[in-house]
Order: sequence, then C-alpha cells, then structure tokens
Amino acid sequence: MWYDNKITQMLGIKYPIMQGPFGGGLSTPRLAATVSNMGGLGGYGAYTMSPQDIYEIDKEIKTLTDKPYNLNLWVSDTDAVNGSVSNETYEYTKQRFKPYFDKAGIELPEKPAPFQSRFENQLQVILDIKPKVFSFMFGLLPQDVMEECRKRGILLVGAATTLDEAVALNNSGVDMIIASGFEAGGHRPSFLAPAEQSTTGTFVLIQLIKEKVNVPVIAAGGIANGRGIAGALTLGADAVQIGTAFLACEESGSLPAHKESLFSDAAKYTMLSRAYTGRLGRGINTQLGIELMGKESDILPFPLQTTFMSFLRKAALEKQKHDMVLFWGGQIAPILKYRKADELMKSLITETTDILA
Repeated sequence: MWYDNKITQMLGIKYPIMQGPFGGGLSTPRLAATVSNMGGLGGYGAYTMSPQDIYEIDKEIKTLTDKPYNLNLWVSDTDAVNGSVSNETYEYTKQRFKPYFDKAGIELPEKPAPFQSRFENQLQVILDIKPKVFSFMFGLLPQDVMEECRKRGILLVGAATTLDEAVALNNSGVDMIIASGFEAGGHRPSFLAPAEQSTTGTFVLIQLIKEKVNVPVIAAGGIANGRGIAGALTLGADAVQIGTAFLACEESGSLPAHKESLFSDAAKYTMLSRAYTGRLGRGINTQLGIELMGKESDILPFPLQTTFMSFLRKAALEKQKHDMVLFWGGQIAPILKYRKADELMKSLITETTDILA
C-alpha cells in the first residue's frame, strides 16, 4: 500500500501524513492528538514558549494520545543584533506605522525590551521529554545536540526551502528533510540565503532534493487533499506535511475570524510579507502588507516587529478591522472543505487510496 514506506516505519505511524506544527498559539494538544490518533503525525510548534510551558503542553498531549507526535522549535529565534535596535531606528519605524495605529485608534507603543533567545533552554526540554520526533526550522542543529538526541532515540527533521539548505541538512545528519515550497502558508524557514530567494515550488523542490540527499523527504506547501498527496508521493516524497488545511479546522488555535477567512473568497489572494513579524511569511492579502511590500527598512527585525505589531493586531481584532491583520494561509486555501480534523484526515486517506490503489 502507498502508506507503508520508510517514513511510516521509522515514525511508527500508519499514514505518511504530518500536521504542520504551527507556532504562536496556533497549535493545540487537541489537534496534534487527533492527527496522531488517526494514524498520522500530529505536531506542536513551541518556539514562542517558555521551557515550563513546553513541559505542560507535552503532558497535555500525552493525556490525549499514546501515539508519536512532533515538537518543533526554531534554531534562530531572533534577527536583532544584541536583541534590540537603536532608538533612532525605532523612532523611524514608529513614524512609518503611525497612520495604521491612528486608524486603529491606539497610541504607538514604547520600544520593545531587548529579546533574549529561548532556544538553548528549550532544547533541554526536548532532551528531557524525548518526543518521537523533534523538527526544527531556520538553521542547523549543533552537532552535540544532535548526538544527545540520537542517544535518546529522538528522530530529527530539518526544514529546507532550497536545494542548498537540503544538502546542508543532509550533511549534518538529520533523519528526514522537509521540502518547504513557495506555496506554503506561514513563515519561510530559509537560513542560507534571504527568504525572498526561496521561491521554488514544492513539486520542483521535491525532485531537486530527492536527487541529492539520502534521507526521506517530506513535501510541504500546496497540499490539502488526496490529489496533492498522491502527486507529492509520485514525484518522490516519502511523506507530506499539511498546514493550512489543518489550521482551518476547529481544533486548531486560530481565531474564528482566521478560520472563516480561510474559507472565504479572500483566501484566493495571498502574499508574502515581512510587515507583521519581521520575517517573510505568507498570509491572506492585506492593504497594510501591500503598501509596505519591499520596504524592509521600515520594519523592525524579528521578533521585535512581532511585539510592536501585537498592539495593532489586538486593536484591529477588537474593532474587526481585519484588513490590518495578517491571517496566515497558503496558496491552496481556496480548495479547503473540512472544518474538523478527523473528517479532513479521513478524506486525505480515502482520496489518496482511491488515486494510488
């Protein structure tokens, strides 16, 4: 059968279908457990969380499933030199964004406090918890960390947006590589070149990577049904990772307005923008994002821009000014049908089986 392959055997799951591990509160234990319980691999994005919070979330997931699941972190969680920017830089950004804060009827915030990386402390939690799968983005893991993970039986999965990144991950010794195509929603996890250069589509990227690496490849981006899964597997992927379709399900942590936008006509139009977090990510078009496209000098480095924009986001949501809020979503959103994760999983399995039987 199509689902009995190297990845399912390595992971101890039935179907080579992985749920995207959303960060920023969009993942939930319920969603991860639902996917895992139905034979896939649930995921939880923990890069914004404190070590104690990760421990607690892991306990909650374990109460909902005894199946394998994936915890995800970001190797690089800041682009700010010494965690901050100069007062002059911040004042310049404030003035550029002032019209939007005025429109929302709120004052501009004070300069964000310097950001302290959480990654090293978060790594210790991963080593303690020993999840079946530890996936990571925005870089390579230190070799000593990889060795400690191997000692504990933790499978390592890195994300690549280009062939060069995939080769670097392969050479570092990861167990699997995610081929994250241009179509995908959320952040572009590029790490060897600017994200604007990672414009290869998923189905091309699969084929490029498959020729050059010796580990299983997971296709991500532009996949939301059985046709997409069948196409990815036919082109050489060993599994798929599905984000937007699961993000739209009621079990995810996305807001009701976010879910509804993914099922609306607005989902036909997505864009890549740095305006909301400081890192390039794909979401449903907004006027703010369009007006600031290509104006990186107006934007604070990640994650200071996230902190700065959180005030505008909160006010815009309260006043239902959704044109100022970037709702993450991939280019495949217009074909979404399912609002429950179990129904989505059943459909993915049935459709893929019908096509590949």
